[in-house]
Amino acid sequence: MALLLLLLLAVSVVTADQDAFIGVNIGTDLSNMPSPTQVAALLKAQQIRHVRLYDADRAMLIALANTGIRVTVSIPNDELLGVGQSNATAANWVARNVVAHVPATNITTIAVGSEVLTSLPNAAPVLVNAVKFINSALVAANLDNQITVSTPLSSSIILDSFPPSQAFFNRSWDPVMVPLLKFLQSTGSSLMLNVYPYYDYMESNGVIPLDYALFRPLPPNKEAVDANTLLHYTNVFDAVVDAAYFAMAYLNFTNIPIVVTESGWPSKGDNNEPDATINNANTYNSNLIRHVLNNTGTPKHPGVAVSTYIYELYNEDLKPGSLSEQNWGLFDASGVPVYILHLTGSGMVLANDTTNQTFCTAKDGVDSKMLQAALDWACGPGKVDCSPLLQGEPCYEPDTVAAHASYAFDTYYRQMGMASGTCYFNGVATVTTTDPSHGSCIFPGSGGRNGTFINGTTLAPSSNSTASSSATQSFHGGVRSPLVIGFVLWSALFL
Repeated sequence: MALLLLLLLAVSVVTADQDAFIGVNIGTDLSNMPSPTQVAALLKAQQIRHVRLYDADRAMLIALANTGIRVTVSIPNDELLGVGQSNATAANWVARNVVAHVPATNITTIAVGSEVLTSLPNAAPVLVNAVKFINSALVAANLDNQITVSTPLSSSIILDSFPPSQAFFNRSWDPVMVPLLKFLQSTGSSLMLNVYPYYDYMESNGVIPLDYALFRPLPPNKEAVDANTLLHYTNVFDAVVDAAYFAMAYLNFTNIPIVVTESGWPSKGDNNEPDATINNANTYNSNLIRHVLNNTGTPKHPGVAVSTYIYELYNEDLKPGSLSEQNWGLFDASGVPVYILHLTGSGMVLANDTTNQTFCTAKDGVDSKMLQAALDWACGPGKVDCSPLLQGEPCYEPDTVAAHASYAFDTYYRQMGMASGTCYFNGVATVTTTDPSHGSCIFPGSGGRNGTFINGTTLAPSSNSTASSSATQSFHGGVRSPLVIGFVLWSALFL
């Protein structure tokens, strides 16, 4: 009971003093990288107001001048040693890459390195010095009140992360983490954390449900519950963020906010990455954006902003590693969306959803008797007009339960305004952005040709939790190891 009281007391320490925002990371590992002016034009067209650069490219900073876009610039890992070993080098870096561009370019944050502890551990001893030297240079330039300094960390430094209340940072990094957290606390800066539920899901080998990773609703009996705090977790993202809050509390830091500097989902992958798909990437990023902009917070800190930068703006075709590494982008190099995000009612940022074109179809590989029962319900109590499925009618062929169920499911989904939970059918249905219309059989949501679009929110729940093989490493600014999760505990909760 004493432990429970102590943990609950920590819940309200971090307070909500601003609304959350969605930003976007801009990588440049493209064979046909758009010009800085083209990048700036895309950002303005998509009303993206926060960006993170992986360097401090002069041309890009000039292109972002007078746009009002809030910019995080970065010190690349290959420059970290020089900055961390010399106050003068740090001062020169700030003069050249920050002072020369403000106030025209709205630089608000400097990210020192990227996942240094896990990708460049030899530089770890100078990381805190580098952060402090950069901040001292900002103080000297009278910019410390408008520009903060931090360093992005991989969530893999959090150990024993479920339940979140028992999480702690890898103790071998205490000589770095403790002074870093002291600095963040004293300067009012945020802990920068990279959170990738995709890798957590992949590494779990089927223990973590796909819906849980994608923010799709779970039945209450499938939610993960922290036995120490009795907090309920409905998605991986919140669990990881709360694990970081608890890990900081373990070191007696309870008032440092968190900004997620990278999160996303790949739209394409190798054969051993079956869940790197356009549908899943769309689902994750759409749901993530809504979750953040609604100021939902986390179970530990409800209503407290967890601003997040999506990884990433463009597909980077020159990235090394697996196919998924080249397919995290929202846009291709020509500025064409890889997929249309479903953000109706979530503000204007990235709101390029002009059609709300999603469909509810039968899931592959499900039990045929369950599928038939769901079809019978849709055409009966569900009040779907199933006459197009009769022999001689446009949607009779192919005469299969799956094909007929898909038409009935999608019709019901449309009738219900595509509301959350209306594409479930006891787990045999799934939401897709692929138009299932064929021949003369036009589905209700197909471009408005047969039926009317209802402009509501999308991405209703499903249960397509395909088991997958182990995740490969990612190279988002450094080698990333997937988050260590207490798989036995997860198994007990989810299976």
